[in-house]
Amino acid sequence: MSVHDAAAIAANRFGLGARPGDLAQIGEEGRGWLADQLKGAPSQLEEAGLRPGAQILAQGLALRARRRDAKSGEAAAAADLLKLPQLYRPIYVDEVNARLRAAIASDRPFIERLTHFWSNHFAVSVDKVIVLGLAGAFEREAIRPHVLGNFTDLLLAAERHPAMILYLDNQRSAGPDSPLARLVARRAPERKPGINENLAREILELHTLGVNGGYTQADVTEFAKVISGWSIGGGQGRFARGEPGAFVFRPELHEPGAKSLLGKRYADHGEEQGVAVLRDVAQRPQTARFIATKLARHFIADDPPASAVERLTRVWLASSGHLPSVYRALIDSPEAWQAGSGKFKTPADYILSGFRGLELPVEAGHGAIVSFEVLGQRNYSPGSPAGWPDRSADWDGPSALMKRIEWADTVGQRLGSRRNAMKLASQLLGDTLSSATRTAIARAASGAQALTLLLTAPEYMRR
Repeated sequence: MSVHDAAAIAANRFGLGARPGDLAQIGEEGRGWLADQLKGAPSQLEEAGLRPGAQILAQGLALRARRRDAKSGEAAAAADLLKLPQLYRPIYVDEVNARLRAAIASDRPFIERLTHFWSNHFAVSVDKVIVLGLAGAFEREAIRPHVLGNFTDLLLAAERHPAMILYLDNQRSAGPDSPLARLVARRAPERKPGINENLAREILELHTLGVNGGYTQADVTEFAKVISGWSIGGGQGRFARGEPGAFVFRPELHEPGAKSLLGKRYADHGEEQGVAVLRDVAQRPQTARFIATKLARHFIADDPPASAVERLTRVWLASSGHLPSVYRALIDSPEAWQAGSGKFKTPADYILSGFRGLELPVEAGHGAIVSFEVLGQRNYSPGSPAGWPDRSADWDGPSALMKRIEWADTVGQRLGSRRNAMKLASQLLGDTLSSATRTAIARAASGAQALTLLLTAPEYMRR
């Protein structure tokens, strides 16, 4: 494998796409360039106007409270219901644009890709209106600070963030023998609250052990009881507790007593009962293998090599889930450096690599965001708690490819001859640039057509 080949793999497979000059800068130091990005604190978004998630949510909850308090169904109540998406949509736009600017301008694109990976692993969706204003804050507050830390800390931060609590309705979960359930049973038995298993199930199935991780339905139910009371601050009267919009433990919703799951008994220490379960689950071999497989699939191949998965699993277990150690094992995996066997880009990968390679700005408003929607991967909108899929078969259908060609043609027409496609082809693809693509670009009838041919080349579609 040539130097330029390795540099292209480092920038495109591990990063978010090469920029002009990146491959020359990386040179022979592909592995070293990636390892250097793991040093220091994780990159944070510090754009003006991005507010704490608790503050954003408190504002939305105040609108919902007004609607609930309006007993007579007056017009103001209906108007407040419509104000929630109106309030959150501009916040969503600002958050996504800040995320895109960071990804496009970053000199640590490996960290940005890892941030996106974990955000998708712990997926929340803005298709739920209450999450519309929180998804960006979730990534800023729960994911980014812990990307270079320990998985246990990342897990605890993600599961206790209000965006996750609300997305999976855990604020509605009340133990059958909780103080609130007993109170309701006396006063209004027809309205008896119950356990919601959504968060417990997704933690075990999607965030830690995996669907074949050895847990049972009984474990899900017990875990749901363990984390009953994990909720959102605010409320009125006797139910007021904690900072409005922030995570809070509500003992009145918690199912009391010791609980047994996954072969271990946990004493009831309120919120700490759930923390203890998460700490144990984070260290189980099934969790290590499940996430090692996802990392190998994301960075190496749709069907990840067993040798790579085994290597990452061993390092995970030996380091107790120390993520930088796992990332270094990934960088050192020879399977990740095989030329010509890279991943097919998702729409988000494709667009981000285009913005980076062509050095396109992200303006205020919806301009850049629309591209992701048109190509089928709207930011923070995966459609299910499982997150966006990560295999070629999910993204390379004829209709999806046609949309990419149309997008590339639009970009080419807009830029025309202001970019030198032939020069860019070598700068962005290195020795992965095929002779067929080089010839096609050289024979293009115009600068616009040459750019379109570069952006639609088979090797550009992969990373």
